[in-house]
Amino acid sequence: PEVCLRFELGPNAAVHSPLAVQNGFLHMLVHSYTAEFLMSFLTNLAPFLEDEIIPEVIPMEIEVVDAKITLKDDSPQVYPTSPGPVPITLAVDRIIVKRRDDGVFYLTGEGSRKQEKPEPVLQEQKAPAECVLAAPAAGTHGLQFKEVPELQRELQTMKIALAEANMDKARLLQEVRKYNPLFEL
Repeated sequence: PEVCLRFELGPNAAVHSPLAVQNGFLHMLVHSYTAEFLMSFLTNLAPFLEDEIIPEVIPMEIEVVDAKITLKDDSPQVYPTSPGPVPITLAVDRIIVKRRDDGVFYLTGEGSRKQEKPEPVLQEQKAPAECVLAAPAAGTHGLQFKEVPELQRELQTMKIALAEANMDKARLLQEVRKYNPLFEL
């Protein structure tokens, strides 16, 4: 793995942020990093990060490229017959963590852009100004144009409910497999 650190302070650091002139600017690049961590390591890391003194905000940018981190659960097993938890592997192609003058950490990925307002797919399609016909038969009442956004909201609500139901199904299957690892649906 490669780790590069650069710390700038003074008038030249003003290109990064106004606060960097006084407090400095830290740029860190981590490339091709592979590690395995136990979950207890992450949970016991919090006391080391806590401090009674509020630290000065140092603007920074941490860039992680081509990294692979594996998290292993080392907590006691709830069910002794369980095969145990499966390690979680986090593969990162490129991610950037930025801390700005306000002290907030911003997480961005490669090619991510801020979108002011996501456009729904249905709004891209041109609809007639008067109405959208539900059926081509003569004499049928069309949906009024103002009802379309309401139907879009209802569709989004149904999509969310379906996603939650699928998550519940996966959670229940995982629970059943704790008792019977060979269970198939």
